[in-house]
Amino acid sequence: MPEAKGRGRPRKDPQAPARWIPPEGWSRLVAWVSAEEKKALKRVAVEAEVSVADLVRALAGGLAAGVIDAEELIRQVRRGMRVMEKIPTLFERDDRFRVVDRPRAGCAWVFEGEGTPTEKLDGTNIRITVRSGLPVRVEKRRNPGRAQKQLGITDGWYVDTDEYAADDKWILAAARNTDVSGWPDGEHPCEALGPRIQGNPLALDDHLCVPFDLDVPVYQDVPRSYTGLRDFLAGLESRYAPGHLAEGIVFHHPDGRRAKIKRKDFPRAA
Repeated sequence: MPEAKGRGRPRKDPQAPARWIPPEGWSRLVAWVSAEEKKALKRVAVEAEVSVADLVRALAGGLAAGVIDAEELIRQVRRGMRVMEKIPTLFERDDRFRVVDRPRAGCAWVFEGEGTPTEKLDGTNIRITVRSGLPVRVEKRRNPGRAQKQLGITDGWYVDTDEYAADDKWILAAARNTDVSGWPDGEHPCEALGPRIQGNPLALDDHLCVPFDLDVPVYQDVPRSYTGLRDFLAGLESRYAPGHLAEGIVFHHPDGRRAKIKRKDFPRAA
């Protein structure tokens, strides 16, 4: 009978959980991913026989050491970004993922002067259901994965948040910090913003939600040409957080269609 394998050296304090201490100079990288994206990462990690954390560190280490082809990686990243895109961008993109002066199919209504231009807020899309001035349900948006898109599923949907799920912690914090007492009863699509959401580009002090149907800042006299939008966005100040540049513009059509353009979509000035 084979000898039982020992459990290893006991901890000095058995009551204290084991804790990994990173080397000096290391920093923590946090990224929000969907359930489908998380499964895809785990699948690759299992095939590589490493943890997801080690998978990411191996990628970073390979880039730092020059043993991973950065150009090939960039090409794959751009392919992934095209899959992630939820609202169509106004213009077609080149092989460097920058927009070119060629309107995208399906966005002609913007160039015809239709739709209301609003500030694009860089957060997480959620939906809050309100009854009698109180939030009774908080949902987060899910978008179709590649397999679902191949089946013809192109529109996203909302799923319930989980009070005990780490992924939903800051979404729920934003919902709790938002005063909905004056909101009419119904379902309100919102953007959840704050210090722990999407890098907090507007440098907000607290987590909160901005309802698309009630409070998103509107811009007047927005140009609707390639060069006009490029120049307009270059110095466009956020209406929601003055002193910071707005990320971009979202055009809303009365029938529900949307189209977007971001400052960083344009090629960098030479």
